[in-house]
Amino acid sequence: MVYSAGLRVGEVVKLRPEDVDSKRMLIHVKESKGRKDRYTKLSKIALGVLREYWQGYRPRKWLFSGQEKEKHITARTVEKIFSNICESAKILRKATVHSWRHSFATHLLGSSVDLRYIEEIL
Repeated sequence: MVYSAGLRVGEVVKLRPEDVDSKRMLIHVKESKGRKDRYTKLSKIALGVLREYWQGYRPRKWLFSGQEKEKHITARTVEKIFSNICESAKILRKATVHSWRHSFATHLLGSSVDLRYIEEIL
């Protein structure tokens, strides 16, 4: 979700199931940086993964619940998961969850997507 939609870690942890609009292929990010709402794209691949996730977990309040179901997963937990994945994959280059957001923007730019559009969805 972070990479495919260009989300900040603080945005992805606060997503609710109703924020994902599979008909319009959009994700509604509420109270983003500067307390602004915005929409970003939902990729077909991310939607497929989310559907699998939905089948296994059936999230209610938060798309990604923490250990306590009424609370969302923490940004620190996401960062730790990312760190563990990098370690398991033997990725030696310094990377953070935020690196995915940068990669999202870079790949759109490399695909000749208009810079103003990239700026808008980020």
